[in-house]
Amino acid sequence: MTIDLTPPSDRAWASDPAAYWGQMDAALAPLDAPLAALHRGALAANAHDLLRRAEGLPIRVASKSVRVRSVLDAVLELPGYAGVLAFTLPEALWLASFEGPSSTDIVVGYPTVDRAALARLAADERLASRVTIMVDDVAQLDLVDAVAPATRATVRVALELDASYHSPTMGHIGVRRSPLRTVAEVRALAEEVARRPGFTLVGLMAYEAQIAGLGNAGYGRGSIIRVLQRASAAELRERRGAAVAAAREVAEAAGSPFEFVNGGGTGSIESTHADTSVTEVAAGSGLFGPHLFDHYAHFTPAPAAAFALPVVRRPTADVATLLGGGWIASGPAGDDRLPLPVHPAGLRYLPREGAGEVQTPVTGDAARALAIGDRVWLRHTKAGELSEHANVLHLVDEGRVVDELPTYRGEGQVFV
Repeated sequence: MTIDLTPPSDRAWASDPAAYWGQMDAALAPLDAPLAALHRGALAANAHDLLRRAEGLPIRVASKSVRVRSVLDAVLELPGYAGVLAFTLPEALWLASFEGPSSTDIVVGYPTVDRAALARLAADERLASRVTIMVDDVAQLDLVDAVAPATRATVRVALELDASYHSPTMGHIGVRRSPLRTVAEVRALAEEVARRPGFTLVGLMAYEAQIAGLGNAGYGRGSIIRVLQRASAAELRERRGAAVAAAREVAEAAGSPFEFVNGGGTGSIESTHADTSVTEVAAGSGLFGPHLFDHYAHFTPAPAAAFALPVVRRPTADVATLLGGGWIASGPAGDDRLPLPVHPAGLRYLPREGAGEVQTPVTGDAARALAIGDRVWLRHTKAGELSEHANVLHLVDEGRVVDELPTYRGEGQVFV
């Protein structure tokens, strides 16, 4: 079944959340929990809202935030989406082995040291034409040369520029990714790629995590974050533009077309779009709308993906205990990494237990009405990590389950 991504007229998630979650619960009632679900209308609304925010700038879909091939293909069928940003080379090779929208233009967003995957890439002209690897260090080029002979298929390469912000007062703001920060460093590695046989330089990436992945809503802390994000965007715009010009000059002098400059993520589409050196933006989390994005000032995605856990115990009148629940998101340990109970409304964790591997007690007014066999709906903090806990996402449309979408895990694939 092809997923219909026509925007819905009913947006109950915003106007009547109780009805929205109640409909999800009723649609999945015949199935046993734990289970994960995806609402077709909410997914479609999110996909089109990302396009609206991008204002014509192509969107490369970040696969780690989805991890469902049928969703990747459906989104990439929409005009305005182009290509996949994968998170491992084995994943990219797996996607490239199929025929479809998610198989022909794949950029691996992180360097790889997987020798078997590199050998497979270099031995196959078709795979090599579809997949671009990311490098930020000469040692990564050395590894490819050590694994594959110089007579191999030409390996497509992109460079990653460090997009973090160095605040005069707060120091390093952002994530620790590439060591390439200056224009000179980018140029030097670009020249090394161009010098070596068996490589071609085709693009550059810079991911501004401190803008894309950091909630900025509200006053106080939110106001400070917005100030830092504006300063970071201004600094990066100048530095990225110069780095892109240097890398493009080297690539074109070597006879390689410089195909793309990738930047940003779901949370930074507007500021990334404002950088004229960027040719495409990456986005993926905004398709599923995890609760991380409840805390952004400039957009509000629909809660398209969620999971349900069954009530299996009633230890007291005020507590209902769910099966499992420790579906914790990556990042700094804290309450904001925990799943968010959303239906029935008014549930909260016990502070001394939280969300556990085998059980999750919840309390609150709504807990008193829960019976053995009832279920509680929760939203994951992040997007694609939800798919690592389920073999399928049950696709819900107009109050009924219309399909089962295999996740990577459901197709027998675990990459990280």
